[in-house]
Amino acid sequence: MNIPLPSETVFHAIESSIKCYRKFAQQNISEVFPDITIDQGLILLFLNKFPDMSQTEIAELVFRDNASMTRMINLMVKNDYLNRSINEQDRRRFNIEITPKGKDVLKRLPPIIARNRAQSLQGITEQEQEQLKNILKKMTANCTKIYAS
Repeated sequence: MNIPLPSETVFHAIESSIKCYRKFAQQNISEVFPDITIDQGLILLFLNKFPDMSQTEIAELVFRDNASMTRMINLMVKNDYLNRSINEQDRRRFNIEITPKGKDVLKRLPPIIARNRAQSLQGITEQEQEQLKNILKKMTANCTKIYAS
């Protein structure tokens, strides 16, 4: 059976685009916040919007496993972006709160994100973006069906 090389598939193009965007976006974020990663910025954004969200729920949203999420949160606590305390109602869970230093990041991060997104989507119409999202959702659904079986 003769199959295309991985670099000749749509999956390679998707992965390449994601890696390129993350590198580009991280470079722009690091110019303002040298010790914040894209994922740490996402954690702050999710916690700001959903303050009661659990560590496991956040991990799912940023596509990280629980161990790497714990390491990220530990580092963010160490760098004074987050505070963590035991949840009195459920001692297996932690309360995670954004510190004033973290809130400062939240004030200054959105314009950077907006510029990153605008630059990366330059020349791509709203219709093309919607079409791409729909195609990717179909691919995800196809894989989820297979994985769930």
